Amino acid sequence: MAETKTTVTAAAAKTSSHQAKKSSNLFALLAVPICIAIAYVFFFLVLGNPDNFMGGNVENHPVEEGIGKWFGTVYKGGLIVPILISILLICITFVIERFLYLSKAKGKFSGAELVRKVQYHLANKNVDAALAECDKQKGSVGNVIKAGLRKYKEMISNNELDTDQKILTIKNEIEETTALELPMMEKNLVFLSTIASVATLVGLFGTVLGMIKAFAAMSSGGAPDSAQLALGISEALINTALGIGTSAIAIIMYNYFTTNIDSITYAIDESGFTLTQSFAANHK
Repeated sequence: MAETKTTVTAAAAKTSSHQAKKSSNLFALLAVPICIAIAYVFFFLVLGNPDNFMGGNVENHPVEEGIGKWFGTVYKGGLIVPILISILLICITFVIERFLYLSKAKGKFSGAELVRKVQYHLANKNVDAALAECDKQKGSVGNVIKAGLRKYKEMISNNELDTDQKILTIKNEIEETTALELPMMEKNLVFLSTIASVATLVGLFGTVLGMIKAFAAMSSGGAPDSAQLALGISEALINTALGIGTSAIAIIMYNYFTTNIDSITYAIDESGFTLTQSFAANHK
């Protein structure tokens, strides 16, 4: 009966993980085109608003004061700018999504604290109290320890396996649950790692286009066209700033998230060691 209940619980956990993965895939599928659409609307309707330019003509220079000056200047960065804005919005979107998910994965209190509490309860041979602590933690470490504790409790009353086989069964249960938790924590980080390098390259591409315009103005017959020269240099610098800024955000947040995932993973590994050592010590 207990084995059937554990099997049902494991199946439910797998189903829940599959649903969470499917939901995450749908989020990524929708987020990217939505961010691109918002970026182009912002570029043409907000940055390209005629009020941001002298005489209400986007072909003229930006107005000399107010926020319109900055909007008009960014608009003059050229058609690479909406691409960079799209990348920036995608970056911010997945930073927020990962921050919310990992905040939930860390639980109500730290995994290290949960491991200490579980160690205490197992030392007193109170498995139910240890399970209650996992329910309070509500994080990835809690989910893994809870699965291990259920198998731990099942093995106590199992008379068919020897101690080594029971420990191996508990260890396998922990590894299987960990295999469901870790991919979800690392989900969508590929967007940030890709943006970290791509944003700089796209910004550099915009910089090159701007410098081409600048040198074209300098090479024109007679005196160089100072307005076109300034426009080309401005376009180059705007694209450079957007590309480097977006890349910096992606790198910083990627490293922040991977550090958090490493700390959760360490707590999970420690919990697995705790459960197997406790069982070996208490049920020789």
